[in-house]
Amino acid sequence: MTHKKMTQEIKNRNNKFTLAAALVVLLSALFVLGAARPEAPDAAYVQSFEKWKADEIADLKENWLPLVGLFWLKPGVNTFGSDATNAVVFPKGPQHAGEFDLAGKEVTLKLLPDVRATTSGKPVITAKLEPDTSENVTRVDLESLRFHVIVRRERVGIRLLDIDSAAARNFKGMIFFPLDMSYRVTASWLPGDGKQTIAIPNVLGDVTAQPIPGVAVFKVNGAELKLTALSGDAKTGFFFVFNDLTAKSDTYPGGRFLHTGPVVDGHVVLDFNRAYNPPCAVTPYATCPLAPKENRLAIAIPAGEKFD
Repeated sequence: MTHKKMTQEIKNRNNKFTLAAALVVLLSALFVLGAARPEAPDAAYVQSFEKWKADEIADLKENWLPLVGLFWLKPGVNTFGSDATNAVVFPKGPQHAGEFDLAGKEVTLKLLPDVRATTSGKPVITAKLEPDTSENVTRVDLESLRFHVIVRRERVGIRLLDIDSAAARNFKGMIFFPLDMSYRVTASWLPGDGKQTIAIPNVLGDVTAQPIPGVAVFKVNGAELKLTALSGDAKTGFFFVFNDLTAKSDTYPGGRFLHTGPVVDGHVVLDFNRAYNPPCAVTPYATCPLAPKENRLAIAIPAGEKFD
């Protein structure tokens, strides 16, 4: 074989090899793209999801986005109003509205004679304020402001919202990953024995020990995972706070909330498409629980609500 023919043969072989390699790369890329394609939901699921999302947005606009203050009370008399000389300074409203008297964990409201406020639509001058830990929370309306008492362990405070809230009016909505039915998984439910507890931290720095209702065991992308419920029961469903690797860039760092339906035949459905941010993602005046160490997953769950 002449030198010229040998050179041409080598070129032909190289071209064939290059084409074959390119074909392998292309097929690999198509395989990856196909594997990464979300599993699409049906129309009924989309309709159900949109209703759930609308309910969540309504809750944010009514209860969380309008928050304009959280004031921890000191024992004894706490004067309040918009004047800076008060112990509790509201952002608007009467300059001197009255006082909150704290005794133990009980708060008594005493308004000044010329201040007009209502509870359940009825005028009020003085009243014992039932906190958010009771069955009948006392909510007081004062001009465009509304407030009630909250109790967090040894802390007792006044949570204040403005029903004429620009934050609620201007809210642009919740942002989600694309719906992906592969992140709606059926988990085995392992009920708790009533003796074990889980340490639940919150944004205030408190840690509360709660009895463990049970543990959900499931698989995502071949990895076996566990989530411990923070509250709930087998008949109505459970509540989880979890964290995953998307928290590094795409989701709320403190963890996301997830509710389930009831346990059926020893199993419970975890729909991560409905994982959502705690109120602390939109307001500094909430006291949200954070993901306990048991619920910090070592994989990414790119489903549910994002954090901008």
